Amino acid sequence: MSPAVDVTEVRRRTRELLAAHPPATTGRTDFLKARFDAGLAWVHYPVGLGGLDAPRSLQQAVDAELAAADAPDNDPRRIGIGLGMAAPTILGFGTDEQKRRFLRPLWVGEEVWCQLFSEPGAGSDLAALATRAVRDGDDWVVDGQKVWTSSAHVARWAILIARTDPDLPKHRGISYFICDMTDPGVEVRPLRQITGEAEFNEVFLSGVRIPDSHRLGPVGEGWKVAQTTLMNERISIGGSRIPREGGMIGPVSRTWRERPELRTHDTHQRLLTLWVEAEVARLTGERLRQQLVAGQPGPEGSGMKLAFARLNQEISGLEVELLGDEGLLYGDWTMVRPELVDFTGRDAGYRYLRSKGNSIEGGTSEVLLNIVAERVLGLPAEPRNDKDVAWKDLSR
Repeated sequence: MSPAVDVTEVRRRTRELLAAHPPATTGRTDFLKARFDAGLAWVHYPVGLGGLDAPRSLQQAVDAELAAADAPDNDPRRIGIGLGMAAPTILGFGTDEQKRRFLRPLWVGEEVWCQLFSEPGAGSDLAALATRAVRDGDDWVVDGQKVWTSSAHVARWAILIARTDPDLPKHRGISYFICDMTDPGVEVRPLRQITGEAEFNEVFLSGVRIPDSHRLGPVGEGWKVAQTTLMNERISIGGSRIPREGGMIGPVSRTWRERPELRTHDTHQRLLTLWVEAEVARLTGERLRQQLVAGQPGPEGSGMKLAFARLNQEISGLEVELLGDEGLLYGDWTMVRPELVDFTGRDAGYRYLRSKGNSIEGGTSEVLLNIVAERVLGLPAEPRNDKDVAWKDLSR
């Protein structure tokens, strides 16, 4: 980390960027590429990879300068999997060539990423995955099925874990790959969900050839690599920076203020409780991001994601109840395949239905409770009888 880079320096560099590439006259993609090359994409990343080897906390100064200049952002909701999950994994385990190849187009948004982890028989127990990768010369041949894959229908690349040695216990013998979603043998099928949309997909892999140069980490150590992805995933879902009354609490608070005829004593008390809890969660997220300045994300992100799921479900339920008959209306049941999920831009019925998935995606609440119990509270781990049994000998 460079001691020469402080808040004054990053502001100077940001103003130089704005002077050389005025947002009003520079194309969006060109501006984002220039920002990345100036080290102002994520300042805590290494020089040459979009950063300045600077403290993570200095990113706020960069973002404030750019926001004041009405500079374009990289639409983080559309490329959230790349930013929040693929990038830190590539940075932590990728080769120099992989970092140079993937991080710039990922951050700029030229290449969308998805995550090929969960399977029909390996959701909460992810380490039980059955997708196989068999070495063939300089390639790996992959066969299997993945499910609940957000953005697979628009993704160019995927982070993929597959079993490379079935003779080892399930947590070992897994390797981690980068999969080209445009390669032969990759088939993406939509999964229509309770909202009517198909933001998720199932992905079938049939004889997909992945070069060994697209492997992240050593052979057989994919579970260790995946832990970095999963910890960052939970933080990106539950710990994103939002303003006061941002997120799900915003719409119901506005309805309360603008529609006094809907108020009851009971809904008032419940709204007050949830508003306070949402604010506590927001401030806890700020504290967690400050802790990240000093190191890597830990199990605390699981607690944040737990709170995110519970609050979203309780707040959306209150909103539907507050609206009465109006809360039963549903704006559009058209089957579309969206590029991003927009909670606050839709109606109350959508928010209520979509929030049901919050306790499943990104790690089920039951699994996260175990993580908090064991890794935060230090409680005894649950007995695991299959810990030392070869994967091929497990009953399925």
